[in-house]
Amino acid sequence: MSSALVSLIRKLIPKQVRIATYILIIATFVTVAEYLLQAISIEVHKALGAFISLIVVNCMILGRAEAFASKNSVGKAILDALGMGMGFTIAVLSLGIVREVLGNGTFIGISVFGPNFEPWVIMVLPGGAFFVLGGWLLLFNWLKERKEEGKPALWTLIFSRLSKRN
Repeated sequence: MSSALVSLIRKLIPKQVRIATYILIIATFVTVAEYLLQAISIEVHKALGAFISLIVVNCMILGRAEAFASKNSVGKAILDALGMGMGFTIAVLSLGIVREVLGNGTFIGISVFGPNFEPWVIMVLPGGAFFVLGGWLLLFNWLKERKEEGKPALWTLIFSRLSKRN
């Protein structure tokens, strides 16, 4: 399927993003295959699931190697790899923390909202990650627009309101 799709759209893809696009297409089909395997046979998915996910991770690494490491020095490539690793770690933690707090009402096992909190079940399901990602993207786009319009940063607003209370 990935070969068919790549062949269909190959003339529409700019050369600068050719490899990244191919990797994205392959990673998407691998993810679909993983979900189908999970739906069809839990036992086989338990045995192979981790390895299937590694294919997607390898696609991401290959994409970054093509985009940056193949065009820069060893030192810059190492710094880029460290930065990408830290960036992915922060991104996954940002998604996971929000999902845990809203989905379970806890943070690192400590209750955040008390005993009357009704967990948001969607947050513990796979789709919850998309909602949280959408929320983060909305926040960052809003902050970017404020900056471009010359409005004060969010932290400035928070601190100015806190100082007015005191």
